[in-house]
Amino acid sequence: MRMFIVALILCTACISCDIIQPIRKSDGKGATDFGPRNSVIDRINVEQFIPPATDSGKFPNLKYSFSYSHMRLQSGGWTREITVKDLPTSATLAGVNMRLKPGAVRELHWHKEAEWGYVLYGTCRITAVDTEGRNFIDDTGVGDIWYFPSGIPHSIQGLADDGCEFALIFDDGNFSEDSTFLVADWITHTPPEILEKNFGFEKGAFNNTPKEELYIFQDVVPGSISEEEIKSPKGKVKSPFSHRMLAQEPIRTKMGTARITDSRNFEVSKTIAAALVEVYPKGLRELHWHPDADEWTYVITGTGRMTVFAAEGKSRTYGLSAGDVAYIPKSMGHYIENTGDTTMTFLEVFKAKEFSDISLNQWLALTPKNLVRAHTRLSKENIDKLNKVKLLLQL
Repeated sequence: MRMFIVALILCTACISCDIIQPIRKSDGKGATDFGPRNSVIDRINVEQFIPPATDSGKFPNLKYSFSYSHMRLQSGGWTREITVKDLPTSATLAGVNMRLKPGAVRELHWHKEAEWGYVLYGTCRITAVDTEGRNFIDDTGVGDIWYFPSGIPHSIQGLADDGCEFALIFDDGNFSEDSTFLVADWITHTPPEILEKNFGFEKGAFNNTPKEELYIFQDVVPGSISEEEIKSPKGKVKSPFSHRMLAQEPIRTKMGTARITDSRNFEVSKTIAAALVEVYPKGLRELHWHPDADEWTYVITGTGRMTVFAAEGKSRTYGLSAGDVAYIPKSMGHYIENTGDTTMTFLEVFKAKEFSDISLNQWLALTPKNLVRAHTRLSKENIDKLNKVKLLLQL
């Protein structure tokens, strides 16, 4: 009993002295929390645990981490997803994080939704066939993207030396990887005599086909594209389904870089536009909003914070770290600040043909000075410092 009491006293002291307590230093509001509590989550979500005084009003959740998502483990790798079921605000876009071992295959399949992919690690091979019977094959690596329009059949396969990991974004928040159309699954659920008639095969040709979906399965690492490629009588697709996003010349500022990929430089991508953004330590993705589409943000590296302004005097601040997804509804003002000591890298993805945003700095700089002064009470000197060019990133 005595040992239990001592342990309890030590535990209570530890909690009461915890660095992270719900007390705001700026105004002293709040009080200590003696628990029960999960101090690990409190530290990760300190902007929620100790919100800034500028946060105001009731707000829907705009953040979810892949770390909270259920892992589906397969012989060839794993997958997990964030859909509207996990993040109810994410109405227009859903995301998947997938890993394939060397030779592992994401089964030949298609979706009702368009698929946009970004390679996070390793290398993988993608294949597809369009409605004209033209085919496509390419090997993709870190920073490469692909886009498969709705209904286009395709596959993904991990290559040597260690397969691949990638993020997938779909242009419908209700999408689920479990509801894709899989070729082995279709064959399994079609009468054998129909299959034989369809392909012109002899009786029993499909006796050894899988009896259920393959989904993600292990196979051998394929040979080179020149060895594996099938020549279609219709030729290759007119618009490639892949693009070297990281190889693009970026927009450069002293506090980071941005690479924008949409239908203007990746023609096939008609429903998804994206920006790959790097923010250096202490840098800021400037205050802005997107007038045409909701934003699905995926943090690849680093840590930061984001405040979203929703009108009606409502705002909410969120901490962001690698693996987090943030969802900002159309026209809501926001920023992302790098709060760490390493570069913060993230994707901004939109259900849109083209990327567009409006900068608060640029808007004020291009508005008559007397109007700006009347709204902000800024000095003439500070109004003159407003930048007429969109900054994207700044200190």
